[in-house]
Amino acid sequence: MIDFALDILSWILLVLGGACVLIGGIGGLRLPNFYTRIHAASLTDTMATILIFVGMILQAGLSLAAIKLFAIMLFLLLTGPTATYALANAALLSGLKPDEGSASDAPKANKLPKEGAGE
Repeated sequence: MIDFALDILSWILLVLGGACVLIGGIGGLRLPNFYTRIHAASLTDTMATILIFVGMILQAGLSLAAIKLFAIMLFLLLTGPTATYALANAALLSGLKPDEGSASDAPKANKLPKEGAGE
């Protein structure tokens, strides 16, 4: 019974990790600029790493494979955000400024036609 519950929990974690990867991929395509894209990629990469590796560790059980999976997960969780920071810092130093917002973020002026404008 407990094996069945662990299997269900591990598959839920694996599916959620896959969904995070999919959402991050869509975010990388849809977001407007460089900094928002790397932000989305970094967050989903970290969350997907945790979910997928914990799911695989539950599948492996208490074994040497689980310890190796944990070590790989720890390595990825340390290097992923560090690489994202280095990439963002290099872009900033090369002159790519973060946007302060776009024109669509600004309040829209009331564009009603003026009286007598069409006469």
